[in-house]
Amino acid sequence: MRSRTAEWFETKVKYDKMMEDGSQKKVPELYVVDALSFTEAEEAVTEEAAHFSTGEFDVTDIKKAPYHEIFFSDNPSDDKWYKSKVQFIILDEKTGKEKLSGVNYLVQSNSLQNAVKNIEEVLNSGMQDWKIASIAETSILDVYEHQIKSPAGKEQPTE
Repeated sequence: MRSRTAEWFETKVKYDKMMEDGSQKKVPELYVVDALSFTEAEEAVTEEAAHFSTGEFDVTDIKKAPYHEIFFSDNPSDDKWYKSKVQFIILDEKTGKEKLSGVNYLVQSNSLQNAVKNIEEVLNSGMQDWKIASIAETSILDVYEHQIKSPAGKEQPTE
């Protein structure tokens, strides 16, 4: 597992998709992109959509994602995305009482149980106490990280 903190945008793309029966149907699909602005997010998803769409497509929605950190899996069978709210237990210095602070994460996995394991793998390396408040599968199909060109001309995710 690796985690990546960035400014993420959820983008919806509508395009003509070939159905199993051979017919064409306009379908909306949700993608997440790493970008600094709405304009950059639209540009990134447009570039990616050009690779999988055979006809015309429209970017129909762009919004800031409710999470800033994504947990990426190295397992090729992990093809689903889960949104999780994790509550960190914080001690209030003034009152001495415990408080909960919620943080949203997007986690790559192939099942709900493995998504929980992936969260544990990343967060158990820290020193803070936490608990999973909620976790649910999303309709996100893929996540596109911002690419930079290396001196050799190969694209690499930014860190």
